[in-house]
Amino acid sequence: MTTARPTLTKDDIVTISPDSLDGATFIGATAPEGVAPRFTLEVDLEQPRTAVTSATLFATAHGVYEASVDGLPVTASVLNPGWTSYEWRLACQEYDVSEAIQHGSGKVRLDLLLGNGWYRGRLGFAGADANYGDEISVAAVLEVTFADGIVQRIVTSDEWAAEASDITRNSLYNGQTTDARLRAGGQALDVHTVDVDRATLMPQSSPLVVRNETLSPVEISTSPSGRTLVDFGQNLVGWVRFTVAGERGTRIRIRHAEVLEDGELGVRPLRGAEATDEFILSGDVDSFEPTFTFHGFRYIEVDGWPGDLEQDNVEAVVVHSEMERTGYFTCSEPLVNQLVHNSVWGQKGNFLSVPTDCPQRDERLGWTGDLSAYAASANFQFDTADFLDGWLRDLLEETRHTDGQVVPLIVPDVLKYAHFPDGFSLPWHRATAVWGDAAIWVPQALWWSYGDAGRLADYYPAMVMHLDSIEQDVSETGLWDRGNQLGDWLDPDAPPEDPAAAKADPSVVATACLYRSASFAADAADVLGLADDATRWRALSERTRNAFVENYVKADGIVLSDCPTVYAPAISFGVLEGDLRDAAGRRLAELVQASGYRVTTGFAGTPFVTWALSETGHLNDAYRLLLERENPSWMYPVVMGATTVWERWDSMLPDGTINTGEMTSFNHYALGAVVDWVYQVIGGIRPAEPGYASVRIQPQPGPGIDWAETSYRTVNGPVSCAWRVEGGRLVSDVSLPEMTPAEIVLPDGSQYEVTGGSHQFIGSFGLEGHQ
Repeated sequence: MTTARPTLTKDDIVTISPDSLDGATFIGATAPEGVAPRFTLEVDLEQPRTAVTSATLFATAHGVYEASVDGLPVTASVLNPGWTSYEWRLACQEYDVSEAIQHGSGKVRLDLLLGNGWYRGRLGFAGADANYGDEISVAAVLEVTFADGIVQRIVTSDEWAAEASDITRNSLYNGQTTDARLRAGGQALDVHTVDVDRATLMPQSSPLVVRNETLSPVEISTSPSGRTLVDFGQNLVGWVRFTVAGERGTRIRIRHAEVLEDGELGVRPLRGAEATDEFILSGDVDSFEPTFTFHGFRYIEVDGWPGDLEQDNVEAVVVHSEMERTGYFTCSEPLVNQLVHNSVWGQKGNFLSVPTDCPQRDERLGWTGDLSAYAASANFQFDTADFLDGWLRDLLEETRHTDGQVVPLIVPDVLKYAHFPDGFSLPWHRATAVWGDAAIWVPQALWWSYGDAGRLADYYPAMVMHLDSIEQDVSETGLWDRGNQLGDWLDPDAPPEDPAAAKADPSVVATACLYRSASFAADAADVLGLADDATRWRALSERTRNAFVENYVKADGIVLSDCPTVYAPAISFGVLEGDLRDAAGRRLAELVQASGYRVTTGFAGTPFVTWALSETGHLNDAYRLLLERENPSWMYPVVMGATTVWERWDSMLPDGTINTGEMTSFNHYALGAVVDWVYQVIGGIRPAEPGYASVRIQPQPGPGIDWAETSYRTVNGPVSCAWRVEGGRLVSDVSLPEMTPAEIVLPDGSQYEVTGGSHQFIGSFGLEGHQ
């Protein structure tokens, strides 16, 4: 019997209730930690299969599971149920298996394969070795409805059988070992029930993790040491799959890495992650796909392949949460196009169940600071509404359960279970600027992208908790100058071994962040009809602004510590106004010019520096900063061949060696946050109202780019803006959804109001012009 493999869609998952798992117990098996147990049950239906009108499988796990009915996978999604804050939120999935049940014969066979996943993943860094629990478990219900209305429910219990599967080692960090010799049946295992708090069960709402595409090798070569290397041409996240025949017991070993160094696989940045998969052949034709792990890689090293490895023997499977692409950009400068490409692929690799910092080393955690920087860019590139909604609900629960209701540095906060060595600490229980501000800045980005007031209301309690938690660290001056801060993390002038040693005073950064967060909290309270809260947050923002100006800003606009990162947020967030803002913009431009247009900002300043320049009349400087090719710059990694955004400006040094810093990833999206400016300023598409209820089209050409085309699918329909320079004039073609109003602002200052449809505008350049 063959049937089409059912594919889980949004419609399949929004109606499930945790009650659907009533009667099912969570079951586990006594097995070594690396072995993935397979639970099975064969059962007779109460009526013939021809009488079945519908059949649904409900399932979830502490760990990750794969379910099948009569040997057929029930879904194309992988790594189910994904990663949530398991202590309070465990997602339940629903699959329509009617076709498999109706077309089968005899007993129904249910199989549940269970892996460690994130629950028993030994997660973290610096020896954290963090697990949610010692035991993984799975629960499921098969609900079969017959034509006469009778419903039969088949549930997990300790009466199920279990055996060791062909997966003998599974770890997200270290990889998977699959022994095809065991596929005929493994050792029987004892099954027992596991106590799981059923109050944590909730409907699946976030997009599931799926295979999105496959890539073929672009080159197979031999390293100087004689190793076989495969280059897929793109730094990606997922795994390698293949079909092969060879002598029984042959062991194929595959190591993964993002880069090569001296012609060999560059594995040092992986730190403790082994990132190695092994496949043991049965002696027949074997297919392998290690779906209980994932790797961040462009290159693999293959050892033990029987015969010659050809390019059509292997393929890379790209895996991430299901998201629809919504934003596109291209222009006359290929390096900028590659930067945008790198940002898109960085988001693909790091939006895997949760928004992570990196996908390859012994970390892969939901760092809040990275997303604070990047959320606006992410929302333009993909539809992230449901993905980030799920993460923000985890953030709310994690924050509610911390001492002092402080937003954790990572969400889900598995590091609360870490076993760090003595002397290692992080500011877990103090509010942290940029990182904690994710509770407000991510909802702010979602609000402007999608305009969903209902969800804004859901996020608002975490905003309040974050602002309340800051109070203990605001001194009598009104400045956020107490507590612990990570500051302008990864300032390029900081030494590799001390990424927090930035030029910018961390209190200046924190106080500017407090102003932004309090200001948007006031706006959110207005939207939600919370007048008293709006008054409270507006007063806090004004008090913070006054304290910032009084204590940190000189009469000539010089800000304390006088480096780009203290100016960029102060200007972009609106802390500085009038003459002080203009003076700060001039000083920022001077600093950028003095640096030779090299980037001198880290996580706190990078998303805002081009904005601060262009918004204060220094557009040409912003363009030159974007287009600079020497290290450190956005274009330096591109020139060096990057296909994703790097964690450090110089993760790879000009001589081709890897940066010696302990933190050196080649797939970190945070520093790619400049693409938000690319889309809105170069591309010219901005929301004039939340959810793009009205649109502002304002392309701002600058030196080095002669044309650009940008499009974005808003919740109301597609918006596009294409401009080009012709004979000293700017020609702009604009397309809008029907009935969507737009304000068109051209560089010469001319403005037009239009509604829907396609339009062309021709104008001269403004004050800075096009050089």
